[in-house]
Amino acid sequence: MDVARGPEVASRARGRPAGVVDGLIAASADGVRGMALRVGAMATAAVLVSTVHRIHDPGTLCPLRALTGIPCPLCGGTTVFIELGAAHPVAALLASPAVVFGAIGLATAPLGSGRRWWALDSRIRAWIIGVALGLSWVWQLARFGFLPL
Repeated sequence: MDVARGPEVASRARGRPAGVVDGLIAASADGVRGMALRVGAMATAAVLVSTVHRIHDPGTLCPLRALTGIPCPLCGGTTVFIELGAAHPVAALLASPAVVFGAIGLATAPLGSGRRWWALDSRIRAWIIGVALGLSWVWQLARFGFLPL
């Protein structure tokens, strides 16, 4: 086994499916093709989640909300996938704007936004995430009737 190229050789040794997955992951890293692969994977997941939800509604999936009745900052994430998979983008945005914008950020990262994000100072990234989660929690609390707006 070639030590310098160990993972690549090991991947080929596992068989063709592993090589295909490795190729897709590598291709999703940069450029328009990477963005298209990410959007395709997200769309496929959304349609599958929406289909499963129509067949079997599992109820509340958020552990915090299931135990306390209080929504977490990311509550509505599953609803976003269900609504997008059912072609209801406005309902998805109303369920959880933070999840929608996070998914857009993840999808567009190969176009350069990912490099710009990681180029920011870690304290600035932490501050942005903290503010976004705080605003998201206020949104969820208002959405579930805990805050009058």
